[in-house]
Amino acid sequence: MVDAVEPGLITGAADDDPSGIATYSQAGAQLGYGACWTLLFAYPLMVGIQLASARIGRVTGRSLIANFAQFCPRWLVAALVLLLLTANVINLGADLNAMGAAAALVLPGRAAWYVLGFGLVSLLLQVFLPYERYVRVLKWLTLSLFAYVAVVFAVDVDWPAALKGTFMPSVQWNKEYVTTVVAILGTTISPYLFFWQAEQEVEEIKRVPRDQPLRVAPEQARRQLRRLRIDTAVGMGFSNLVAFSMIVATAATLHAHGITDIETTEQAAEALRPIAGEAAFLLFALGIVGTGLLALPVLAGSAADAVACYFHVRRGLDLPLAEGRSFYGILAAAMVIGLVIGLSGVNPISALYWSAVINAVISVPVMVAVMIAATSRKVMGPMVLPLKWKVLGWLATAAMAAASLALLVVSVG
Repeated sequence: MVDAVEPGLITGAADDDPSGIATYSQAGAQLGYGACWTLLFAYPLMVGIQLASARIGRVTGRSLIANFAQFCPRWLVAALVLLLLTANVINLGADLNAMGAAAALVLPGRAAWYVLGFGLVSLLLQVFLPYERYVRVLKWLTLSLFAYVAVVFAVDVDWPAALKGTFMPSVQWNKEYVTTVVAILGTTISPYLFFWQAEQEVEEIKRVPRDQPLRVAPEQARRQLRRLRIDTAVGMGFSNLVAFSMIVATAATLHAHGITDIETTEQAAEALRPIAGEAAFLLFALGIVGTGLLALPVLAGSAADAVACYFHVRRGLDLPLAEGRSFYGILAAAMVIGLVIGLSGVNPISALYWSAVINAVISVPVMVAVMIAATSRKVMGPMVLPLKWKVLGWLATAAMAAASLALLVVSVG
């Protein structure tokens, strides 16, 4: 059996994908320690909405889309699927673009060839290798992310300024600041993570013979709901610890030396030079490629799963090709569109940053649907989301809506 906290850790690690690395690095360079508060603010909200999503999957034994269909008209479910698909495909393209650029830092050849190679390899692995085995290999590559934690202890961090930026932030009302905050929230609280964690709970029910949806096996509720809380808190804690370290590391190494706008992967990699020296590019490339390969199946898989569920197609990354041709066809189409975006030649750092902003805006209606489902007795029976988690989930939804509205105001103002 997979370790109890593994699904949450994988979801958390996938959250620190290339888009996350670029966004947190850009935030640290632009705003310095003044961006630190966003991770402290986002953590409980992230736990609240992720726990609501996971709980829906474990209680009902069904995906988010299948549950949305119980209280939403079909056109609205289609709109939610389209929003997720749009966000995920853009994120796929941005991640592939960054992976190619990172590989070109340390290997000969053009970045476009690496983009194509990573896309095809990831697709083939998703189709022919069971996801559980795929993850067991890739999760070790994500250890390179701890290099940012090491930087925090290796450089001269202005800890009074960092603590002030975390607990007593000076919030600014201008387009650059608001856009950066929205990007941080968008890459931290992303729609694909809601769908992925819920679906992983559904897959665990199918995989473990004794497990049943909690609506039909309430005697399992105490153990499983406790596991969900620990799983989600640990996984999101891991994600936010690394993200916080990225902001502090780039604030101490880039912002402190006058680099306030990261435009290239080379500049982003410079944050690791204090501990890696000339190997900074290699360590950065490992982080980008490792988290990218981990995130690609999460992005493509969650999008394909939502589309397949809407059209009542058999789905799952554990299906043999012969039994899941339609599902893998949808997944391949998402990957191909992502490849086209990745090969479009846009600046990889800009693409990653703006994909995070798009995630933030698109996530709001999806979060509303998640919270309605998690608090609906029609969906959850007697196991609706408890009050404290309900409050956190709705606060997360309100925060994302407020951030998106603020971005609109400063953009047109």
